[in-house]
Amino acid sequence: MAETSLLGNISFLQGSRRFLYAVTPKETSFEKLGDVPDYLNEAVPFFLGAIALEYILAFLTDLPRARLNDAFSSVSAGVFSQLSKIIVLSVELALYIFVYDNFHLVTLPWDSPWTWYICFIGVDFIYYWFHRAAHEINIFWAAHQAHHSSEDYNLTTALRQSVVQNYTSAIFYMPLALAVPPSIFCVHAQFNMLYQFWIHTEIVRSLGPLEYIFNTPSHHRVHHGRNPYCIDKNYGGTFIIWDRIFGTFQAETDEEIAYGLVHPLASWDPIWTQLCHFSHIWKTFWETSGVTNKLFVIFKGPGWTPGSPRLGDPADLPEIEYPIRKYDNSLSLCGTLYALVHFAVAIVAYQLLIARRMGMTQLHVAGVISYFLFTMSSVGALFDNKWYAPYVELFRCLLFLIVDLVLSSQNLDTGVLPTKYIGVIRGIFITSALFWITGSFMSAKKTKTE
Repeated sequence: MAETSLLGNISFLQGSRRFLYAVTPKETSFEKLGDVPDYLNEAVPFFLGAIALEYILAFLTDLPRARLNDAFSSVSAGVFSQLSKIIVLSVELALYIFVYDNFHLVTLPWDSPWTWYICFIGVDFIYYWFHRAAHEINIFWAAHQAHHSSEDYNLTTALRQSVVQNYTSAIFYMPLALAVPPSIFCVHAQFNMLYQFWIHTEIVRSLGPLEYIFNTPSHHRVHHGRNPYCIDKNYGGTFIIWDRIFGTFQAETDEEIAYGLVHPLASWDPIWTQLCHFSHIWKTFWETSGVTNKLFVIFKGPGWTPGSPRLGDPADLPEIEYPIRKYDNSLSLCGTLYALVHFAVAIVAYQLLIARRMGMTQLHVAGVISYFLFTMSSVGALFDNKWYAPYVELFRCLLFLIVDLVLSSQNLDTGVLPTKYIGVIRGIFITSALFWITGSFMSAKKTKTE
């Protein structure tokens, strides 16, 4: 009974196989799109369990462990990405269904293993080209760079996803819609993402002969590196054979890998993480002379400048300085506990929103999403030690209490906070507000005394 309540209607073995893409056509072929399980949400317990296990193993083996500030930024980005799909139906899937219903040239049977395998190979092949375009075309890189902004490399990094990329990837998969039913495509699109989760780790060093065929943690570590030899390499999703065929493969060397962007972001603000490169393109576009060069700013590589090769001049890449220094603004122990508690409350609200959104009003859904965005941005400012962060947090806590008071007076609730523990949550926000008010008074008194 305990296993069922934790994992839903699947067993631990079945969930583990799904987590690693180790499934058969028979068990994952569906006639109707509505019958396809939500494999990503089913895998949440495995995500959390794997992250906890990785942290323990990293501690025991003296490998780098996940940092709270970086993990916060990664998980926030992942939640932002999923929340965007609540506001706007997945463009990728909606466009796929439209093309299949109106333009498909061949009707492949949904229950044929051949259809399953064609889509399995097809999704991964197209993902390679989409992923390559996301690195080699500046406007696509603006959407994708959020995933590469972490200077750590662990399983939480896999959750650091782009909101905008949900919509830029749609066009690439349309050739499959000319033949493959949407239900089968939806299965493999989810499994391709699940597979890529577990390769974001430094714990697994090598998988032996499998390194020649599959994308592995070793290959993907290279992909996330900003060392000159790592740039624009290893784009594969499940398979690494596409990189070997098309000349973008690079094996991991003994050189210590520095992760993250060539020009590190230096911020824990999850909203700025999503938007920063769009801002850079906008500024560069207007500063660059000539219509042709302006267009090249958008459609050539992120490192391109007038007179350089399409992907930029490799000589312009900064050398890695050792020891590697990471952006690491952090909080005191008290501040860390504060951030953890409020982050946990926000994650509970997110999980309940996902479960209950179909029975909620649009106003409530929009309100909860706004609360989450506000919370993640405010906590990010705390991690960045912004001067205004305490005042924003005070406002956020007071706003929550005011909204809660108004709803309670009308016998309503947000729909996404556990009623059984609402008293505890109110206590958290009341205590937090008093904490910031007291802190503000102390700061004011100190200033006045000086």
